[in-house]
Amino acid sequence: MEFSQLLSLVLHVDKSLDTMLLAYGPWVYALLFAIVFAETGLVVFPFLPGDTLLFVGGAFCANGAMHTGLLIVLLILAAVIGNTVNYYVGRAIGQQVYTRNYRWLDRQALEKTHAFFDKHGGKTIVIARWLPVVRTFAPFVAGVSGMSLARFQFYNVTGAVFWVVVLVMAGYFFGNIPVIRDHLNTIVLIGVAAAVVPVALGAVWRFVAKFRKGGASGAASVSDKDAGSRLPPG
Repeated sequence: MEFSQLLSLVLHVDKSLDTMLLAYGPWVYALLFAIVFAETGLVVFPFLPGDTLLFVGGAFCANGAMHTGLLIVLLILAAVIGNTVNYYVGRAIGQQVYTRNYRWLDRQALEKTHAFFDKHGGKTIVIARWLPVVRTFAPFVAGVSGMSLARFQFYNVTGAVFWVVVLVMAGYFFGNIPVIRDHLNTIVLIGVAAAVVPVALGAVWRFVAKFRKGGASGAASVSDKDAGSRLPPG
């Protein structure tokens, strides 16, 4: 099989996993490991279908075509190792990533993830598991920012376990229901929106609260000045 054909199968894993199982047999486990590792560990592959892969893998586990426990363990390892490699790459490059132009790096995605990281700190590593593109850049930004390895790994392992177990088991229980299987991409988008909307609302709420606090402080300052101007001369 040519590389272009393999890439097409990978990018449409929701429709091609059965073909991959027939073509590669047990080697599919290694292929799925490589896909999750690449999406989380290499910033040049943010387009790989991590969420869809986990969900569809769970559906095939329910059919008996794959082993649930083995798939979960391998994909957790892939997610943890991928993030760790990405973290070390970011740590090696350091702050110069913001001043030098790297052709292989999506500058816009990097800046968005950096802003997200500034707002949410270490929790970004957990939250980002559910956000395509941000998921790929979050560990890289953590390394660039100098987060300690111990703190990073706490969030890394926690996020990987939660992400893999929830999506694989969701696929196991619901992936073979026709209406869900036929509208998988829409459901994944809804899931992404469900993850993004609370974060966005939280950011808006903090902005509004900060704006109101600033307005109240300004009003208080003006009132004090007015009161001072009305005092009789001493």
